[in-house]
Amino acid sequence: MDQYSPTGFRILPPVVKNLLIANIVFFLATIISDQLFRTDLTDFLGLHYFQAEKFRPYQFITYMFMHGGFAHIFFNMFALWMFGNALENIWGPKRFLIYYLVTGVGAALTHYIILYFQIEPDLRLMNAFIANPDTGNLAALISNHQFQISAYSGEIVNQFESFRSNVKILQFDPTNHAALQGVINFVTEYKEYYLNMPNVVGASGAVFGLLLAFGMLFPNSTIYIYFAIPIKAKWFVILYGAIELYMGISGSQSNVAHFAHLGGMIFGFFLILYWNKKINRNNY
Repeated sequence: MDQYSPTGFRILPPVVKNLLIANIVFFLATIISDQLFRTDLTDFLGLHYFQAEKFRPYQFITYMFMHGGFAHIFFNMFALWMFGNALENIWGPKRFLIYYLVTGVGAALTHYIILYFQIEPDLRLMNAFIANPDTGNLAALISNHQFQISAYSGEIVNQFESFRSNVKILQFDPTNHAALQGVINFVTEYKEYYLNMPNVVGASGAVFGLLLAFGMLFPNSTIYIYFAIPIKAKWFVILYGAIELYMGISGSQSNVAHFAHLGGMIFGFFLILYWNKKINRNNY
């Protein structure tokens, strides 16, 4: 039986090595920027929602090099080394890098397609009130949307308190122009805040793509979970995919982009199928 387990950094192909270095550099730069300049690089380089004011197209690439903490980057880089080593040695640097980037971008696209359907109803409520600010649309917004504001939300917390006060005023006096204008101003500001809230960081989508590729290329290889529990690669991939699907549907660990992980696997699957089909066609 084929076996695969980490053997150290003795064999480290160039793309995997440079990706490891780049991720570590970005991680250290994030810490230094925060401590010295009070600037959060993830706000610029993490992937924002495409309708948000903070969104930039380059974030589809840069988000893969940003991480939310030591554990996040450690496990992603460990998996990148563990699975990427074998894949780059088989595919070569160019194909491996293409695969890594395609699965990373595919993960982001999948995540935001799902997010679109999740937040679009709320955006319609906000847009309806902004376009036609009457008490009916305001009531519909308040009844059907849970405002994503906490004590850590910054300046908008105080604006939210004023908004609630103005809503109470309008309940007794719907013709109060000042209160209505205050509500309109808040909903307009809150909409931008709400759109800017989603911010995806991490190489997990691409890493799950690597996991899928390893399972397809080495299905009967043995992976040791926690360095102790043996499992064939193909079952490991299926198990992880099922877990991510369940967590995504159930909403477990809502701060984790489960559908992005699945997206990385899906895009990787179809890219490998395309490459295999192309190879078979060229052989005839």
